[in-house]
Amino acid sequence: MTARSVKKSNIDHVRVFDTTLRDGEQTPGVTVTPEQKVQVAIRLDELGVDAIEAGFPIVSQGEMQAIRAIARQGLKAEVCGLARAVESDIDAAIKCDLKYVHTFIATSDIHMKYKLKMTPQQVLDRAVKAVEYCKNHGLQVEFSAEDATRSDRAFLIKVFKAVTEAGADRLDIPDTVGYRTPDYMAQIVKEVKDATGLPISVHCHNDFGLAVANAIAGINAGAACAHVTINGLGERAGNASLEEFVMALQCLYDKKHNIKTQLIYETSKFVSNTMGIIVQPNKAIIGENAFGHESGIHTHGIINNPLTYEPIAPELVGRKRWLQAGKHAGAHGIRAMLEEFGIKPTEEQLREIVEKQKNIADKGRAITTSELLSISGEVMNNTKFEEKFKLYDFHIVTGMNLIPTAVVRLNADGKDFIASEIGVGPVDAALKAIQKISGEMANIKIRDYMLDSITGGSDALAEVTVKVEDKDGNVVSASKAGEDIVVASVQAMMDAINKVLLRKVLHSKI
Repeated sequence: MTARSVKKSNIDHVRVFDTTLRDGEQTPGVTVTPEQKVQVAIRLDELGVDAIEAGFPIVSQGEMQAIRAIARQGLKAEVCGLARAVESDIDAAIKCDLKYVHTFIATSDIHMKYKLKMTPQQVLDRAVKAVEYCKNHGLQVEFSAEDATRSDRAFLIKVFKAVTEAGADRLDIPDTVGYRTPDYMAQIVKEVKDATGLPISVHCHNDFGLAVANAIAGINAGAACAHVTINGLGERAGNASLEEFVMALQCLYDKKHNIKTQLIYETSKFVSNTMGIIVQPNKAIIGENAFGHESGIHTHGIINNPLTYEPIAPELVGRKRWLQAGKHAGAHGIRAMLEEFGIKPTEEQLREIVEKQKNIADKGRAITTSELLSISGEVMNNTKFEEKFKLYDFHIVTGMNLIPTAVVRLNADGKDFIASEIGVGPVDAALKAIQKISGEMANIKIRDYMLDSITGGSDALAEVTVKVEDKDGNVVSASKAGEDIVVASVQAMMDAINKVLLRKVLHSKI
């Protein structure tokens, strides 16, 4: 056992078992390459998870290749693979150089009758044989009774006792269809722990939105570990999300863990980009709006004391607070946003800026940072807003059998620059080329890219909104509309970079 797993014997120090690469990859529409799985595993290890379920070895040669590569990375986290309670699955895990197997078989009446078509005794025998087979091959074994929370309680306990006697190292209680409540999870954890004495894990799904609550209830009842995924990825409505589970344990229950919370947001973004599943803006902890404020009442409170409307400091999870212009924004919030750029309007100018941006917002439009600064420049007749980064021209080559390539010609601080880049599409290639030129001047990364259709038809007018973040974590947004999505994207990106440069220039003079 590793140093991490030894610590987990104390239930006040919770073990985090991450199944993003197995259950998370079972999210409908998600598939990742072996190389991508290795990169995600490295990020999870850096985050501090105690165990990584690298995948389901038997499903494909590519899956076995990825799991074997992860097992050979020398990670601090334990690496395990999923296996049904059959020898061929366990053999596949062994071929991946794994020393830790998570084996399972369903124990609920509905699964035994309609899926497995086995009697309870056959299920019991197979569970025991699987654990014995694993132990005979020197493996560490975590046994899961699939659909445990809908199983007959007496039969479930019988199975858990039998696999314990067969040598299982850990037991897992899955709420496979997210059907149970926190009270039920607490009861079943206590009963299984009392009956077996083994370390207990809980694996909770989110079909009723209770996955995190159920996982925490299990921990508080004596479970030592929870199976979680980054961003709550997983089958159907997903699994208990790592970020919510960990932060609730730490901040609400004073439980200890090995997660480096400052890396949570970066890990979330990496997984989101790799797996192609967008995180909803209002998602707790890692959603884009989790630490964003627009309401005048809220921003006033936040400016005076962040604890008025934030339960935790955003920096704790690698985030930064941001304010949003809009119809709910008040003078305090708008002033604070402008001061971030070194802009200090008079009281009269501030009132006019607030009114103008409210008028725009009342028409159903979101106010980007760029637009707020443009309004301010107009009201204040300020020449500081002149663009430092100018677009001369760009060319895109793309097609069915061509790699999208962009060539961009820009002027920065009076000097001409040309750069070319390839991408997954024309927009990606163009934005990467711009970033290459901006380099040291505006060291930024794209945080969000949104495309909305304003009108219908093949010649629809589209609006592109880009959010970029500088190296200090400051976020700037800009939007442009047009019939050509690539042109609108490039213009929005240029606008955002210019506002980042404006902030940099003005702050260097303060």
